Amino acid sequence: MPLRLDIKRKLTARSDRVKSVDLHPTEPWMVVGLYSGSVLVWNRESQTIVKSFELCDLPVRAARFVSRKHWIIAGADDMQIHVLNYNTLERVHKFEAHADYIRCIAVHPTQTYILTSSDDMLIKLWDWDRKWTCSQVFEGHTHYVMQVVINPKDNNRFASASLDRTVKVWQLGSRTPNFTLEGHEKGVNCVEYYSGGDKPYLISGADDHLVKIWDYQNKTCVQTLEGHTQNVTCVSLHPELPIILTGSEDGTIRLWHSNTFRQENTLNYGMERVWCMCVRPGSNSVALGYDEGSIIIKLGREEPAMSMDSGGKVTWARHFEVQQANLKVVGGAETRDGERLQLAVKDMGSCDIYPQTIQHSPNGRFVAVCGDGEFIIYTAVALRNKSFGTAQEFVWSHDSSQYAIREGTSTIKIFKNFKEKMVFKPAFGSEGIFGGFLLGVRSNSGLTFYDWESSELIRRIEIQPKHIFWSGSGDLVCIATDESFFVLRYLPDMVSAAQENKEKMTEGGIEDAFEVMGEVHEVVRTGVWVGDCFIYTSSVDRLNYYVGGEIITIAHMDRTMYLLGYIPKDDRLYLGDKELNVVSYSLLLSVLEYQTAIMRRDFTTADKVLPTIPREQRTRVADFLEKQGFRQQALAVSTDPEHKFELALQLEEVGVAYQLALEAESEHKWKQLAELATTKCQFSLAQKCLHQAQDYGGLLLLATASGNADMMGELAEGAERSGKTNVAFLTYFMQGRLDKCLELLIKTDRLPEAAFLSRTYLPSHVSRVVSLWKESLSKVNQKAADALADPMQYDNLFPGLQRTLLAEQYLKETHVGVRPAAEYPFIMPNEDCNVLEESMQFVSKEAVSEPEEVMKSINENLPASRPVLPPAAVEEETSIEQELLIESHLIKEKESLPNETSYSHIPTTEEHVEPEPYESVPSDELASKLEVEALKDPVTTAKEASVSGEEEILEAIIKISSFEIVESSLIKDVRPSVEESVQEMLSAADAVSAACDCETSASEVIIGKYEDEGKAVATEAAATEDVLLPTSLTVFEVSESVTGQGPDYKTQETYICSDAAAIVDAVADKHVSKPASLEELSSLETTALSLWDAPVPLQTRTHVAFDLLLDPLEHTVPVLEPVSVPEAVQKKLLPANSQPEDTLEAVLETEVSSPAAPPTESSRMEEAWPQSAEQPAEDLEEEISGEL
Repeated sequence: MPLRLDIKRKLTARSDRVKSVDLHPTEPWMVVGLYSGSVLVWNRESQTIVKSFELCDLPVRAARFVSRKHWIIAGADDMQIHVLNYNTLERVHKFEAHADYIRCIAVHPTQTYILTSSDDMLIKLWDWDRKWTCSQVFEGHTHYVMQVVINPKDNNRFASASLDRTVKVWQLGSRTPNFTLEGHEKGVNCVEYYSGGDKPYLISGADDHLVKIWDYQNKTCVQTLEGHTQNVTCVSLHPELPIILTGSEDGTIRLWHSNTFRQENTLNYGMERVWCMCVRPGSNSVALGYDEGSIIIKLGREEPAMSMDSGGKVTWARHFEVQQANLKVVGGAETRDGERLQLAVKDMGSCDIYPQTIQHSPNGRFVAVCGDGEFIIYTAVALRNKSFGTAQEFVWSHDSSQYAIREGTSTIKIFKNFKEKMVFKPAFGSEGIFGGFLLGVRSNSGLTFYDWESSELIRRIEIQPKHIFWSGSGDLVCIATDESFFVLRYLPDMVSAAQENKEKMTEGGIEDAFEVMGEVHEVVRTGVWVGDCFIYTSSVDRLNYYVGGEIITIAHMDRTMYLLGYIPKDDRLYLGDKELNVVSYSLLLSVLEYQTAIMRRDFTTADKVLPTIPREQRTRVADFLEKQGFRQQALAVSTDPEHKFELALQLEEVGVAYQLALEAESEHKWKQLAELATTKCQFSLAQKCLHQAQDYGGLLLLATASGNADMMGELAEGAERSGKTNVAFLTYFMQGRLDKCLELLIKTDRLPEAAFLSRTYLPSHVSRVVSLWKESLSKVNQKAADALADPMQYDNLFPGLQRTLLAEQYLKETHVGVRPAAEYPFIMPNEDCNVLEESMQFVSKEAVSEPEEVMKSINENLPASRPVLPPAAVEEETSIEQELLIESHLIKEKESLPNETSYSHIPTTEEHVEPEPYESVPSDELASKLEVEALKDPVTTAKEASVSGEEEILEAIIKISSFEIVESSLIKDVRPSVEESVQEMLSAADAVSAACDCETSASEVIIGKYEDEGKAVATEAAATEDVLLPTSLTVFEVSESVTGQGPDYKTQETYICSDAAAIVDAVADKHVSKPASLEELSSLETTALSLWDAPVPLQTRTHVAFDLLLDPLEHTVPVLEPVSVPEAVQKKLLPANSQPEDTLEAVLETEVSSPAAPPTESSRMEEAWPQSAEQPAEDLEEEISGEL
């Protein structure tokens, strides 16, 4: 039978005429030397040129790889040797080697030598370690030396072929040949050593169209191969198969059997003449060079002829020799995964055929060898011939007593107990057969399964398999194709039922015979089943196993390996390579059994097996459990903290994850746990985790989302300590701690930002920050530093700076700190606030009270022209002032309270505007301030103001008049303290108030409300429109239609006149028999008060109360309060023959004309002081001054 050869073309590369080819020993590369002078490197896997070199314009006839130096050495017709680095593409060296064309280069396999032959009839030896010196020259040929080859069995010998019709054998160190082989009639073009077996053969090809086989020991020609019709240009021997390859100018490649020397095949790819050929040991690839390009073909199987039985005995074939090794010998020794095993090899003898496949029977008793179109069954122990026959393929059944063979493409024979049982012809043809629980037959149309006993069709599947692997129980089968593999479950019960009921049989067999379990897109080279786990080697050199739809990688291999089997006792997998080396990898049987039990849902067995699994393998088991959906069990089984933490997160086991995070101290774990705690609403744990992870951004998010003020404070300080300035700045800013923000910017040398921050929020710090900025900037650019302007020095460049300073103080004193989130709906949004406008109505608390020393100095400056009052009058006058002051504040308090009725006010302007609510302050603080204000003398205040100059006083008065002040809500919270102060002085105040009558038409009644709601006490004041508090200024409002004395004013104006002792004067007038004339009142004016008493027109503020507690100018501004007086009281107080408006206008006119004059005496004052006490105005003023 002819030799069964699988020939596949792997690469077809079109190019110019190829004169030389070589294959890289480890990379998928082929280097070609072209007749055009170029050198190309092709990748047979990607089918592309990966490197190219332009050597010269002449043919390159030789190019070889030197893999250990990463070189390509090329020789051309320029007589130069070119040494190129194929990694860097650089020329390493170049030298002239011969005096004529260089024909061939041979690289020594172990030494640093190369041999070159040339048309100059010489062979030279070059040593690259000695800077490419020529170590030896071999002379003896009389014509061109076409090729030299080194003996693979003896590296000190080499052979040469020449056009002088001879083949010479040489030895390194000798200048002359050892011997010469003559027999060709024409020039010899090529020569090659036979590397297989122990035969001392040389093969030569010549221009006489013949190929000769030489025995170089006997120096005789063993065989002559005839068949080519043109010159034979190249010859080679396959390193693994018993094949001789020859190429000729007739364009064919002929394959000859190395044992029988018969021609096995002829290849013609239509690329014209064949010029060169190359094979590599350990590879089935052959490179061919043609006139029109190059081709790479693959001959035979890649998988070596090796087999292992269940007991650990490995049998392989090395060419025709069969050898055996026992793995039990090394089973107990310490072995590393992937390490080559040192085996004791036993020669079993020579095989009569060339073994292409070796298979042990399922019970391990027999070994079947198939090759050369024949099969032989040997006993496994002694290699005795048990049976033989002709066959292209041989397969065993699951029962060792049955096997099948394929004869050609149409006939299949089944044997039982070494006797032919049946012969059948598959309906769809037969191109391959597969053994196992069912007999598989591959055809062009798909895969067909047959029953071993009856050869009946079981199932037909439209698939083209490469391998079929059955499990030991026969329940599972893996079908491997060129692209993927499928795992199917075989259902024998369904098959039996269908065979009984023929109705379920179809043309495609029994449809329910198989159940698809899964598909994996990975190419399987070899495989074996262990339980329900399928172990296999992939095309990318990985050792994996498939179980439960998951793939677990056992190892990554550095070369192509082939599975031999698994020994449960050793818990190890064994694999072999092309060089027949055996390696092993650990794979615990307990792990496989546990996984098999889980897949079968046999949890009882799994629990029993689990304790036998070593601790270091538990994590692998836990991975498997997780992928099967048993996360809780995986968490209990796993020993890897990383894996356990991930499982705890998936299962939301916060406590377990927290303990694992504490042990790991990993920032990433803390962040993951914080996220889980947040989703579980465990914010305290989330805060701890974020703190451990130093995730200040996460802490900021958590603190703001939860409204945790304490956490915000700790976060700001921690972020600042850790250098997380962005988070620290934002946190401080959200807390309103602007000073901290500013200091942080200064600390981090962000002075420009600090300057703008202070200008916006902290204008009082602008000067300091600008100075620091200028100092820092001056080190870089002095001119730029000088261009910076300090707002405090150049206020003209910064309009509104004073308003921002007041706004800063306003925000500082009115900031309420942390407020509960429940108040959010009642707080005005920032976008609706106008801080500058609000601050214009604000007076700092620091300006409410004055030092006691200043009050004393003011009192000393009172004018001496005032009349002196008796002590009793002074005391009563003081009580009156206190009463008026208290009544004024009580009225404002009552009006500001909701749901309280109040009398209508006497209109002092055309419109009435309701006062805004006061801001609340502590009651005891307000009471103390009221007492201090009640004791102040307005005249002393005015006197002190006059000392600084008339211009300053006038400027202050104008500023006060233009400063808009609204009532705040401070008075709301102080009513209890005010009323307590009122109770102490009610007796004296009531006595004076009861004695006073309303005598003039200009009187104004003030209604004060006390604790009894609805009870009002009317008190007549001096002839002024508003109650006069102890301040230095009184505001009078003059309307356009003033009747009586005085000028006719066209516009409504407000005048501020000196009224320091208005109440005192009203009381002193009780001693005067008649009202003082205008001239007499004018005589009371002093030089020091001339400017003070001058009326100053100011902008009218309708219904505006100047709050004593918010006065920014040391409380020198009077409080104007519109007071509502019942109509009945007004009628009672006014004379019968006058209207209220006329009388009021007359009084106002008189006051405007003489601001310093005391008001007209009222009946209340007459009752309080007897007529006999009348004194001139001058005396009264002196008396008041003396008392004070």
